[in-house]
This record gives sequence, C-alpha cells and structure tokens, in this order.
Amino acid sequence: MAIQAVRIPLSTYRLQLNHSFTFSEAREIVPYLHALGISDCYLSPVTKSMPGSDHGYDTVDPTLLNPELGTPDDFTQFVDTVHEHRMSLLVDVVPNHMGIGKALNRWWRDVLENGPSARYATAFDIDWHPIKQELNNKVLLPILADQYGTVLENQEMIVEFQQGEFSLRYGEHQLPLTPKSWIRVLGAGMEELIARMGESDASVMELQSILTALRNLPELDETDQARIAERYREVEIVKKRLAQLTESNQTVEAHLRDNVARLNGSKGEPETFDELDDLLDAQAYRLASWKVASEEINYRRFFDINDLAAIRMENPMVFQESHELLMKLIREGMVTGVRVDHVDGLYEPGLYLKQLQDLAKHPDGGNLGDRDLFLVVEKILGHDEVLPDAWPVHGTTGYDFTNLVNGLFVQTANERVWTETYSRFIDRDTSYSDLAYASKQLIMRVSMASELNVL
Repeated sequence: MAIQAVRIPLSTYRLQLNHSFTFSEAREIVPYLHALGISDCYLSPVTKSMPGSDHGYDTVDPTLLNPELGTPDDFTQFVDTVHEHRMSLLVDVVPNHMGIGKALNRWWRDVLENGPSARYATAFDIDWHPIKQELNNKVLLPILADQYGTVLENQEMIVEFQQGEFSLRYGEHQLPLTPKSWIRVLGAGMEELIARMGESDASVMELQSILTALRNLPELDETDQARIAERYREVEIVKKRLAQLTESNQTVEAHLRDNVARLNGSKGEPETFDELDDLLDAQAYRLASWKVASEEINYRRFFDINDLAAIRMENPMVFQESHELLMKLIREGMVTGVRVDHVDGLYEPGLYLKQLQDLAKHPDGGNLGDRDLFLVVEKILGHDEVLPDAWPVHGTTGYDFTNLVNGLFVQTANERVWTETYSRFIDRDTSYSDLAYASKQLIMRVSMASELNVL
C-alpha cells in the first residue's frame, strides 16, 4: 500500500445529523456542496446517542452507528456519494463524556447493577467513598422531581418484573436492581406458596434453588476478579431460569406478581412503602432530588449536566472500546479526519491525541511522522495561550480566529455608550475584567460546588 499524504481539507461544511436529517438526506445535498466548492463534509457525532437527540453529543454506545440516522448501508451509500464527488469526510468524536439519561447506556447500567465491582466501574470518574457516609459504595442519582420520601409515597417509583429480571421504573427511567436484592421479592410469602403447591413441587424447588444461587452471589464491593466473573455468569443463568420458571408455571408467576404489587405499597398508607425503601437502600445507587446535585453528586460530569457523565479515557479499556467504530471507518477509508470535542476535559489530552494518531497509522508500517490523521481539537485558546507543540494535531477548530473575525462586526465607537447604559441598569460602575472574574467565581460556587467538594 502506497503511503498517501495526509489530506488537509480546503473547505469544510458541517452537517448536523439527527432523526430529522439522516444519512440519506445528507446524501441528497452532496452534489450541491460539491458545486459550492466544499472539499470535505464534516459530520456531527454518528455514534448511537440518546433517543431523540438533536445533536448527538450524548453518546450511549460508541461502538454502534446511531440507528436514528439510518442503517450501516445508508451510511455507506452516503460515503460513496461523497467520494464520487471527489470529496472526503470528517467526523466529530466525543471522548470526554457519555449520555447516561434513563439508564439506556449499557456501561452505566452495568455500574448501577453491580456497583464498584462492575466491569465498567472504572470507565467513569466515581468517588465510591465520599464524605457523605450514605453514599459509601453508591453513586448518587439526582433524577427525582421532588424529595425522595415524597416521590416514594406518591407511588411514582415502582418495581417491575419482565423477562426474568426486576427493575425500578420512575417516569422514563428504568433502573436495574442488583440481583442479590431480588431475594426480598422472590422469598416473600414462600411458606404460603409451599402450602399451596407442596414442598416437593418441581417449580417450588426451582424457585428455592434460584434463591440459594442469589444468596451465594458476591457482594457489590467484591474485589476478587474470579468471584466477580462468577457473579456475572451466575446472574445470567438466574435470569434465564427465572424467566423459564414464570413462563412455565402460572401459579409461581402470579405469586411473584402479588409480591411485586405488595412491595410497591399503597398510596395514602406510608408504612406500606417500608419494604420498597429497604430494597432501594440495598442498591448501588441512591436516588435523590435533582436539587442536591450541585453539592452531593459523586461522579464527574460534563460541566454541570447530570445526564452527561465524564469517562476515564486514560483507561486503556475505555479508549480501545470507545474507538472501535472510528478506527474501522478510518481504516476502511471512509473517514479521513477527526474533530475532537472538548479536549480539555480529558485527564491527559496529549496522550489521548498520540494514541489516536497511533491507531490511525498505515497498516504497512509506513507513516508520516506523528500526524498521519488530520486531527483538530475543540479548544478555546486564551489571549496569550498557544496550542502545545507536543500535541500531534493540525490545529484547533478555530474559535480564536472566529473571535477575531467577529470583531469586524462590532462597532467599537459605541463601547462607551453601551458601558454607561449597562452601569445605569445595574446601578453601579464595574470593569469588564472584574465582572468576568466574579461570574467565574459564581459558577464555581454554585454550578460546580460538588466538583470543588471532591477536589
């Protein structure tokens, strides 16, 4: 394979993809973009994001194309049309965070179900031992519209049983329940069930065997890798056995449904929610009002957005799995450039960018130094700031340049009038630099209070 010089775009056109503007619709405008003189189409994130997302920056699975944008064949046809017009493709990657809303993210669901010993527990920046003792080995979920007790007794949170497993439903959120806590539901009323069906009934013995398997599961803070692997294996077996049992025996299925109904309590009778409260206390998460997030949240977010959890891209497993799809697109020649979102959010930006370039190197071993891949980063450079020389990139997305160009549209002669008008409105004189500093302090004290607590 002959080594090709890295492709530097001459002119890009950004396409914001979503359910209203898909791969097929983007394909239709390629001839128009070519006629404009565009050399490269620049796509917003194409990985699977939250359902209905208008932007795509809330990725829930980086290994898959977003089905709301079309099928893999639709994407291939779009790329083919781009290439037919002698154009190329840049894509946006989001290495800093993932969308965790409604617990649709399989990495996040794993953490909620298995706690600090989850396979993906180290993928997120979670403080499992914060100052607040109630959060020891738990992750705070500030998703409730009201105080926990109020939501509980209003019967807004209910346990559901489907296809062999139990979960908690709250509005659009469906949260997993850690399997060992299922004992509270499965074991309730066992004496009555035995009296009805007989101690030697095969279905009764199967249910008792399932309970024994659940009791023997490792705890959520287990550290032995063999035991953790055992839990994952046994849980999958239990789910299948429980699904088969309830499908084959209507009496057992009705018994479990009655247990669930009783567990969910009766509105207007606060004492009937005690068992559900105990069940929720056994989870690897603590439900709370959204209002406490700014002070108590114990996972790193994208700024102060609770539904965007920051991921530890410095973790080799996270890096490898997050970039499977991107590397496939690059190596198949579909993508020739990458724009990295929020690079300053990464623990080691320089290392990440080097790893990205290493993965994109030509398969025959040849390379073009440390910049095989056209790579730009989203970074707002300060007035006296320069891009680190060690970063193997071709530049930034140009916010600093755009800021300079935007100055052409500002009538500086009116600065004094605007300043006087502003001062009259707030009833005091202040300099811009003092105001900007005070505003940054305000954001740190209010929006980023929990982050300061963690630090």
